Amino acid sequence: MSGAASAPLFRDPVHDGAADPVAVWNRRAREWWLVYTGRRVTAPGPGVAWVHGTDLGVAASADGGRTWTYRGTLDVPDPEWGRNTFWAPEIIWHDGRYHMYVSWIRGVPDDWSGRAEIRHYTSPDLLGWTHHGPLDLGSARVIDACVYPLPGGGFRLWYKDETHGSVTYAADSPDLFHWRPTGPAVTHRPHEGPNVFELGGHHWMIVDEWHGQGVLRSDDLEHWEHQGLVLDVPGSRPDDSGYGYHADVVVQGDTAYAFYFTHPDRTPGSAEAEYRHRRSSLQVAALRVIDGRLHCDRNEPVELALAPGSDPDGP
Repeated sequence: MSGAASAPLFRDPVHDGAADPVAVWNRRAREWWLVYTGRRVTAPGPGVAWVHGTDLGVAASADGGRTWTYRGTLDVPDPEWGRNTFWAPEIIWHDGRYHMYVSWIRGVPDDWSGRAEIRHYTSPDLLGWTHHGPLDLGSARVIDACVYPLPGGGFRLWYKDETHGSVTYAADSPDLFHWRPTGPAVTHRPHEGPNVFELGGHHWMIVDEWHGQGVLRSDDLEHWEHQGLVLDVPGSRPDDSGYGYHADVVVQGDTAYAFYFTHPDRTPGSAEAEYRHRRSSLQVAALRVIDGRLHCDRNEPVELALAPGSDPDGP
């Protein structure tokens, strides 16, 4: 069944702060999931405490992504006691299990300081998770994992290194468990949230530049050419004003679908202490390659009918 996706695509009914989504096919339930950072929009406290202490929320779709239902939060084993912070999950399926790489921060900081780690979990069903520890990436502040298979075998991890200019660094692994940092990968300007996919005969990376998604193209996953921005001009659909932030991409044939979040009521100089300026919505937009460049019209109604997962191990 096909049809235009809802706009907004999803709002978290508990905290109204859905952000940083990853889309993943749930093989057991036969439905698509969006797993996201559940920001605590209504939380009291100083500074940016409201974006910390977060769980990973889950929205499910049984109709190919047109409509989504809130299902709760993931029960992820916390490596330490107390209330800690989970951000920006990356989830892939490989060799009979899901691998999740999630940003983890101790406690509930009210500023942007403190150690930040990327932690590795595995699961057979997206519900029961085994913790394998933090990745040793040689930095005290790493967040926003993206994992992609390399053509010659093995995997590459791209991530934001906040101790080295807040740009994208990379690491390689033969097995998804052991990682070797390889250094800076994309350094044109500070950014976060890298996401890599293949479309139209090229590899693409989009990164959150905080005024839209930066677009980079590569033919070898090593050298990246910056091509400008998408999701930088406000959209006209409900809750799609402002910039598009921290996106995940699902490729279906000749079209890719970017799942991103917006702060629809935020304007320059907005006071983030106010509910309306904190709240966020998830949206989806189609990406296409035209004459070797990535294009996105976020006002286009998205006829969404996501097929079951298309990873190498099959659905």
